[in-house]
Amino acid sequence: MSDAPNEHEAPYLRAIPRPTPWPLITAFGCTLVFAGIVTHVLVSVTGAACAIVGLVGWFREVFPHEATEEIPIAQCEIPLPAPVLAPRSTPRHTVRKLVPEEIHPYRSGLVGGLIGAAAMAIVAAAWGIIDAGSIWMPINLLAGVVLPSIGSASEEALKSFNGTWFACSAFLHVSLSLMVGLIFVVALPMMPKRPLIAGGIIAPILWTGVAWASLHVVNPTLEQHISWPWFLASQIAFGCACGGVVARFNMVRLQFGQTIAERLDVEQSKGGSR
Repeated sequence: MSDAPNEHEAPYLRAIPRPTPWPLITAFGCTLVFAGIVTHVLVSVTGAACAIVGLVGWFREVFPHEATEEIPIAQCEIPLPAPVLAPRSTPRHTVRKLVPEEIHPYRSGLVGGLIGAAAMAIVAAAWGIIDAGSIWMPINLLAGVVLPSIGSASEEALKSFNGTWFACSAFLHVSLSLMVGLIFVVALPMMPKRPLIAGGIIAPILWTGVAWASLHVVNPTLEQHISWPWFLASQIAFGCACGGVVARFNMVRLQFGQTIAERLDVEQSKGGSR
């Protein structure tokens, strides 16, 4: 009895692994496990459950026998001609495509970061005067991000001026504002249609949520003194001010892939030297 396939069956070249979603589910679960470290324990529990389900499903796809599928190769009665290789043409200059291809000038991020820092400082100072009873309260609380000892300070100390805390808070406030301003330079052009809504409202809400979820791990004592509605208002003030300034600047095209001479517009003479 011949083992050759009949005319109604197509021969197969080889078997390949069957597509499976379990590796993706496992990776998603592992991501949630680590995300729960800085957010909430329920996020880690959900991630662990997804990872276990993904690992079990992935294991069953491989053991005891690997799940495969065969690729049919169609029969052709007329032999096809041998392919002719075309000569390879090497381009003289290849520019790597980037997204976005145009961004705002870097100076717009620096200017926007400083103006956003001023807007955020005004809202924070208003909270300190109206709600906390001292303008130094928000300044000292910001310094507590890098000085954990401030979290155990008394309320009277938090409401009084401290030169070291003030210098640390000012440096942290300005440096972070400039950094976020430079991020806005690249991020705003990638946001569809209304970038000010995404940069001025959605983004501040997201990073406020991250701060709210992680501060009880980083410094639980400091969290007791923060007013989160005022904190969110200060972040939105920064996002709207910084995003508005950055968006007013004209777009410039990125120069990646160009030589230094092309970036500096240096003209090279075609004639020989005299």
